Amino acid sequence: MTSRTSETSKSTDSPGTAKNFAEKLLTVPPPIEVAGRRIKRYHVTADPAGIAPDVQEAAYAMLPEAGGRSRRGAPVSSGGARGGPEGRARSSARHRLWRPGGGANQDSTPAATFVVLHRGADDGAYLNAYSWVWDNVLHFKGASAGQPVLGCPDRDPTHFIAPDLPWIGCVWELPPILHERDAWVRHMLAPDAPDLDAYMADCLSEGTTGDRS
Repeated sequence: MTSRTSETSKSTDSPGTAKNFAEKLLTVPPPIEVAGRRIKRYHVTADPAGIAPDVQEAAYAMLPEAGGRSRRGAPVSSGGARGGPEGRARSSARHRLWRPGGGANQDSTPAATFVVLHRGADDGAYLNAYSWVWDNVLHFKGASAGQPVLGCPDRDPTHFIAPDLPWIGCVWELPPILHERDAWVRHMLAPDAPDLDAYMADCLSEGTTGDRS
């Protein structure tokens, strides 16, 4: 999601070149549950302190609101996300990042999503939501803040919008996808009986976004 020639490049806040590329830190917060959907989470940032709580809260507010009780019986906030700053998340229908179009809304695929929340080196923040639909297909929707190139109205990293773009992620956001594909096959497609709990527990290990060999 970054132009190598844009002065708003995610890599260094300045025009990107190969010599200033660096991998970022990838952490794995606990899963959350929103509107009956179980969500695995990955955070990406160059900051060892992690992503600021206000950015996390604003990002997860883009997920659907929900009421009632969670799968395990724990109360769900009016925002729909259990635990931490995400617990105050609020949303409207236009922000429902995992709702695919067409008949896929009604399919019987277990309600599972993984998200990548990326804090850029400049003002940008990005939330990518990848949801399993039609048994073995990934649906994508993203949200961005603080990045005028993507149509954000200002440089506030907590002011998220949902751009209508087909971009599925930048080089720092893509590493979880292969792991999640393999985990979905391993726990949901290959066994005689799918095991959603095992899938939710099977996450890419923390470390960097690349150079893992």
